[in-house]
Amino acid sequence: MKKRNLPFIRKKDMVWILVDALKFLKGKGTIVQVSKVIWENYNKELKSSGDIFYTWQYDIRWARHKLQKEGRLDTHMVNGRSIWELIK
Repeated sequence: MKKRNLPFIRKKDMVWILVDALKFLKGKGTIVQVSKVIWENYNKELKSSGDIFYTWQYDIRWARHKLQKEGRLDTHMVNGRSIWELIK
């Protein structure tokens, strides 16, 4: 994943962080896969971002919802798991 250089992360940054994580996962993934990619790449920034450290997984779901409303992301179930997929 191409990591952006940020001193801290804000809630609104979660939209492009989610997009970048899904692109790294070839356009789709489960919440667990997405969370792992984000944590592996941004744990230092998340830890230094105040309350975001405690809410970042909720904020990723908020970003998913925002992208869905914009028509940029779709979700579907596969074997009982929700798959998040970027729409080209």
